[in-house]
Amino acid sequence: MAEYKTPGVYIEEIPKLPPSIASVETAIPAFIGYTEKAQWKVAGDLTNKPWRIASMLEYELYFGGARPDAGIEVTVDATQGKVDIQGSINAELRSKYLMYYSLQMFFINGGGPCYITSVGGYADGDVILDADLQAGLAEVEKIDEVTLLLFPDAINLASAGNYYALYSQAIAQCVKLKDRFTVLDVYADPANAGNWRLDVDFLRNTLSGTTDDLKYAAVYFPRIYTRTDFTYNEADVKIISNGAGEIGATLTELKSNNNAYYNMARGAINDIQMLLPASAAVVGVYATVDNNRGVWKAPANVNIEYAVAPELLITQEEQESLNVDTTAGKSINVIRSFPGRGPAIIWGARTLAGNDNEWRYIPVRRFFNMVEESTKNAAQQFVFEPNDRNTWIRVRSMIENYLTQQWKAGALMGTTTREAFYVRIGLGETMTEQDIWEGRMIVEIGLAVVRPAEFIILRFMHKMLTEA
Repeated sequence: MAEYKTPGVYIEEIPKLPPSIASVETAIPAFIGYTEKAQWKVAGDLTNKPWRIASMLEYELYFGGARPDAGIEVTVDATQGKVDIQGSINAELRSKYLMYYSLQMFFINGGGPCYITSVGGYADGDVILDADLQAGLAEVEKIDEVTLLLFPDAINLASAGNYYALYSQAIAQCVKLKDRFTVLDVYADPANAGNWRLDVDFLRNTLSGTTDDLKYAAVYFPRIYTRTDFTYNEADVKIISNGAGEIGATLTELKSNNNAYYNMARGAINDIQMLLPASAAVVGVYATVDNNRGVWKAPANVNIEYAVAPELLITQEEQESLNVDTTAGKSINVIRSFPGRGPAIIWGARTLAGNDNEWRYIPVRRFFNMVEESTKNAAQQFVFEPNDRNTWIRVRSMIENYLTQQWKAGALMGTTTREAFYVRIGLGETMTEQDIWEGRMIVEIGLAVVRPAEFIILRFMHKMLTEA
């Protein structure tokens, strides 16, 4: 420290700290679909413009609410002495626009900041067009912060072929950018009602791609029943009287004729379980696990909040062929119900490259995404720096410090950092003189990422008591 002799104010500049790496956010999904409106300042100014939000309040401010559902019926039965009021909905008349409800499940399950890309408003006939969703996907490509891709409305596309073609394009974007991951559901074809294996076979036979492609995606099955409330117009709700007299044909008329029945009818409607694709809720679980444990922790063995039950109860034997695809490796993660533990537990953590030893697990792929993107961002400061030993030492130290932090947090295997990772850079090690002449600085990084204990095997042996 300098020696000061004259009273006064002096300025000292702190030396520049060594460069460091900050981890990028890992659970920033882009939801692409239809919304009631898309307005910031004027109507339509947010159409096909990815917009960052952090709550349902913000969603409703910029994108409105859900499309009111038709086909809701309430039966008032007074024939058994005690009035029984039950609600139901005709699945064929349900709205196909699921963005609003999916966002509710995302935030309820711990989701945070996300991007909404509205590809259009609600149309008569609930038309879902893959061309609209493809246009939205193209706009999301421009947003570097996005790490997850999904289409809540796509499950209602006209055909499974269109559905998987759309998701193939999403996977292709992940392969191109190497900083995001696609989450999808198994398309439920009404023609296969009662035989879900046909839906699974169609996915495996249709969704094409090599291991290098499919490692960027994961699929979940089946859909889930939730406690999310339907949006509806009271004049469209049909009232069926069974021995209750003339109480009105709609919920609006019931309100005027019998207020007690009206309140009970509203409660019955709220009790109707809403069937939704699981992907939006699963992405919310991703965010929760990432924040509480880390992206290297498998987003599995976690109950989905606000879920009532899976659409189908999959047995352990049935899950064998879903979790392990011996032919193509396209693993499907199952939502299962376990008594006493939860009504809808995520019971799988595999990518669609389920037979690949390197990229079999979701947390491994997503951890690499985080490290690759974080390191790339930090390395930008070295562009046009002298390609010499001093720069190489700074780059290696920066990356080693970052990976040491990840190792201490539990993301990497090994009892020492030498076992957990390596960073190589230098002439004769990763570069030739030709590389240096041509301006290339090459860094090689190896990681031993922790993997989930998917199969816990307890071995017991009968120990016989023998005389001494």
